[in-house]
Amino acid sequence: MAALVYFHKLSEESSAVVYSFGDSPSEMTRILTMDSRTRRSQPDDGNVNHSFLNASRKINALYDAEHQWPARGMSAS
Repeated sequence: MAALVYFHKLSEESSAVVYSFGDSPSEMTRILTMDSRTRRSQPDDGNVNHSFLNASRKINALYDAEHQWPARGMSAS
């Protein structure tokens, strides 16, 4: 079974980047905040689950490749 997670950047400041994410493009109801210095993220609702981990890992992977925080994207695993 494939797991999909979509994400969209809501805001970017010098210390943090905020993303909405969810299982479909129309239902990105959860929020994660990425510390832009340490590149560690936290879910705003405190629920560290598979969707959160996939979104966080994909965001960091795209940052590694592009050297900028992605505006949007998705992960399939």
